[in-house]
Amino acid sequence: MRTPRQAARIAVLDPQGAVFLFRYDNEEVGVHWAMPGGGLDPGETPREGALRELREETGWTDVVPGPLLCTWEHDYTRAGVPVRQHEHVFLGEGPHRQPVGDLVPAHREDGILTWRWWTPAELAVAGEALWPPQLPELLAKRARRTGAAPEHLGFVPGGRAGRG
Repeated sequence: MRTPRQAARIAVLDPQGAVFLFRYDNEEVGVHWAMPGGGLDPGETPREGALRELREETGWTDVVPGPLLCTWEHDYTRAGVPVRQHEHVFLGEGPHRQPVGDLVPAHREDGILTWRWWTPAELAVAGEALWPPQLPELLAKRARRTGAAPEHLGFVPGGRAGRG
């Protein structure tokens, strides 16, 4: 039995369309790349949680969650507890820059190994696992159709993280 968990993330895009991702290591799904974000606090909306998590993980306070890109569910283990996580993924815009502040404790707690900006071309041919696996296609579709409705991916099975 998995514990339900609500979470939110932000796909931060720079002016050229590159997306900021963290490289995570998780005991159940392995090493993968995902956007800044995490679990919601009690009473917090997904938009509020995405903003708080972005601030905690990057030190950035000037990126605002924009439109909803997608929702999805996936299984993984957090702090030894198997969870089924339901995520809201928002779009955001910001300058191409490094995280700021002392983020080592937050990154250590969340299993964040490193970070980088991925251009659309790099993301399309990424040889490493992405969360959600459909991220390159979702961002490409959004870039082609401004105002596109959010995608609802449903449950995406995982096991070890991989490209969908």
